[in-house]
Amino acid sequence: MFEDDTILKVVLTAPITQTYDQRRDEVRLYFPGQWTYVDNDESIQRLDVSIRTRGIFRRRNCSLPPLRLNFKKSQTKGTLFQGQDKLKLVSPCKRGNSYQQKLILEYLAYRALQTLTDHSYRTRMLRLSYNDSDQKKKSWTHITFLIEDEKNMAKRLGLKALRVPAVQPAQLDLARTAVVELFQLMIANSDFSTLRGPEGSDCCHNVEVLAPKDAETGFIPVPYDFDASGLIDADYAAPPEKLPIKDVRKRYFTGRCKAREHWDYAIELFQSRRGDIVALFANSNELDERIRKKSVKYIEDFYELLDNPKRVEREIIGRCRGKKQ
Repeated sequence: MFEDDTILKVVLTAPITQTYDQRRDEVRLYFPGQWTYVDNDESIQRLDVSIRTRGIFRRRNCSLPPLRLNFKKSQTKGTLFQGQDKLKLVSPCKRGNSYQQKLILEYLAYRALQTLTDHSYRTRMLRLSYNDSDQKKKSWTHITFLIEDEKNMAKRLGLKALRVPAVQPAQLDLARTAVVELFQLMIANSDFSTLRGPEGSDCCHNVEVLAPKDAETGFIPVPYDFDASGLIDADYAAPPEKLPIKDVRKRYFTGRCKAREHWDYAIELFQSRRGDIVALFANSNELDERIRKKSVKYIEDFYELLDNPKRVEREIIGRCRGKKQ
């Protein structure tokens, strides 16, 4: 399913009203429904699926919260969804075109990271029609997207997802971490940590950590959840209070210090993928023209930084945190 980037047409029929009504509950039930999609050969396929709301901030604050989809693995055999079990569905926070555009920008952020590295979540865009079997909401259609399951991602890469309270800087694959930190700077996202999660949670914040089996070093961070970034500029997004900026659109580097060779590797990688990343936004048919031009300029502004050695020294190397690894 994730090897194709064409938009998949889907109808979700389920008790959506009951599902959304539980979005502020800590314990949430799965509700059974049906997932109907148009296959590659234009045939109609139907799968049973159970849904519940997921996430933290968006689940509690969005009128259209994101969902967790739970398929029956045995039923998916021989279908486009073969091997899929639980998948994250990302939806617009609210109704209205501006929220739809922000959703598409987040999808493109994931795609940009995929352009840079295989150590990233794969995604698939959907044109999803919601059909409320409770018959309390009128049917509606939005562009949404699915995110690869973390276990499937780790298996694809021959790695395992770690469940640890924290990670030490020296345990990270520093070159790959530099790529992640530059990517977060490109989209102006400070809502992440490669070292620890929120209090009481496993590491890390909006980052999955992958590692070879039994390894104690070479950990690879894989980021997700980019809705708080300046690229997307969500209504609720704001820079962390600890940063000396007030506008989420303003880039401010928060990566950790590393030997120069790691930054050189990351910068060279970004430069080699420059045309592909810009083209993702410039050629998006789903973005409105104004948003498309605005996003392209935002990405090009980042590359102007990388093109200027003095700015790299001042705004990246000179702002890194901690001791050089």
